[in-house]
Amino acid sequence: MSTILQALRGMNDILPDEAERWEAYEFVLAAWAKSYGYRPLRTPLVEPTALFRRAIGEVTDIVEKEMYSFTDQLNGDHVSLRPEGTASCVRAVLQHNLLYDGPKRLYYHGPMFRHERPQKGRYRQFHQFGVEALGWLGPDVDAEHILMCARLWEELGIEDLRLEINSLGSAEERAQHRHALLAYFESHAGQLDQDASRRLHSNPLRILDSKNPDMQTLIRGAPMLIDHLGPDSKAHFDAVRGLLTEAGIQATVNSRLVRGLDYYNRTVFEWVSDRLGAQGTVCAGGRYDGLIAQLGGKPAPACGFAIGLERLMALVEDHPPAPTSTEVYVIHQGDEAATVAFAVADEMRRVGMSVILNCGGGSLKTQMRRADASGAVLAVIVGEDELRSGEVTLKPLRAQGEQWRTSRTDYIEQVAELLLGQNEDEQLEDENGRTGS
Repeated sequence: MSTILQALRGMNDILPDEAERWEAYEFVLAAWAKSYGYRPLRTPLVEPTALFRRAIGEVTDIVEKEMYSFTDQLNGDHVSLRPEGTASCVRAVLQHNLLYDGPKRLYYHGPMFRHERPQKGRYRQFHQFGVEALGWLGPDVDAEHILMCARLWEELGIEDLRLEINSLGSAEERAQHRHALLAYFESHAGQLDQDASRRLHSNPLRILDSKNPDMQTLIRGAPMLIDHLGPDSKAHFDAVRGLLTEAGIQATVNSRLVRGLDYYNRTVFEWVSDRLGAQGTVCAGGRYDGLIAQLGGKPAPACGFAIGLERLMALVEDHPPAPTSTEVYVIHQGDEAATVAFAVADEMRRVGMSVILNCGGGSLKTQMRRADASGAVLAVIVGEDELRSGEVTLKPLRAQGEQWRTSRTDYIEQVAELLLGQNEDEQLEDENGRTGS
């Protein structure tokens, strides 16, 4: 007997019940982003490996250890599954010259790929919802992004996320900090682990991002970038914090927050939860003013963030309702009735109803079992008696009441009225449940 093939480790199937929840979240998030003026963008899952090496940084965990990279067997191109969305977004903006008529607000969502050790909240295929603002330099956009997140947490009923922020300054200020870090870590070379020793001269800032518990005491004593900020960077950071204070957003300055990608500068932030164990970062982002020029475009500022959807969904206690699936199930008996039932189902779908037409035959009793299992609100029955009288039978499945017959000329109005009443009852029950009445 052949073995059933399994999904790859860390890459999970999302089955229908859960997939409907995902659709509900994606709908909520898209509406939220659009309410701030952001427009959708879709980019390929596979990109040139050089894009991520240039954008994220050669000496980063993502590029060195986690990317799914391979050579295209047909043309020899070096390609990678995207490990994050910002680089792809900027590449698309430059390739299609989207900034020719001014700044752009964009959002995207979809799967990303990193070869990490799978655990709760961390998968090899994971999903992000990303927001990017390209072309704005001021601190107001930084603050807008953080405020957007705070409003989303309110909408979803998440109350225990804390905000951590920091400033990475300018390229010149990071160079000064790099010199201080290099001197500090060289003076403690015997305490460096293998990764830190390898990165000491290529990218000492990445040592601060180490997750090795044995390195944390040494890292806590390292020079802080915030002490090397010049007047402009300090003013920008102070302005962001001032706007957050005005909006009632509490933020903790975490001077060790550096993010795991090299393209960030100035403001960086993370929204963190204590309910997710080691994978507590739900949303993270910041400013990346040099990336557009780094990827070959005319210099322009930019800022963005991404939400981990698996982690977000794990935090929401009251899930948004799944999209309405089946509303009507059409039952029929006999060849002639089957033909009419096809037309009946199509008529209802044309006016926006969600309809399942029974397939595969079966007795009336069997079809009624299928109708009930489908979750439909109503069964529409077409049998021999209904054919002779030019009628259909309507049978409520989720509410009390007897079935009745009605003419094929006006049955749709009665179906719509019944579905409307059912939706109103469910809404009232939901409101009573929330208020405790």
